Amino acid sequence: MEQVLEITTDKNRINLEFVHSYLSNTSYWAKGRSLEDVRLSIANSLCFSLFCKTSNSQIGFARVATDYVVFAWIMDVFVADEFKGKGYGKMLVNQILNHPDLQNVNGFGLRTSDAHGLYRQFGFTKIPDPETWMFKKNKNINRKY
Repeated sequence: MEQVLEITTDKNRINLEFVHSYLSNTSYWAKGRSLEDVRLSIANSLCFSLFCKTSNSQIGFARVATDYVVFAWIMDVFVADEFKGKGYGKMLVNQILNHPDLQNVNGFGLRTSDAHGLYRQFGFTKIPDPETWMFKKNKNINRKY
């Protein structure tokens, strides 16, 4: 049976337990992330939740940290394992890139260890002029994520 899907940015509909469980237990990038850290990251991001309308259950999530002008950083993109391989991740990324509030953003960034093929379909490439980019890790925070 074909799933009837909905993507919303309504934070009131986010199933926090579902998102936290996936990020802290299943993802490779956020293993061990605390519930409070997930809650805080959601509060400070533009979030996209993917729902199966027939069961009203959340099956995917993504979030974007942005100033709505210069830069948007895409993070925590996932679809529950039992729904992978059906194009739902593409739907989430497409929704993010076409969201009306993000149309004036100069550039989008992200990090991935295993989804380069997905993001290339949307025009993502390696960082141009990587020698101009810098990063500072907060040495007082010992998170792997």
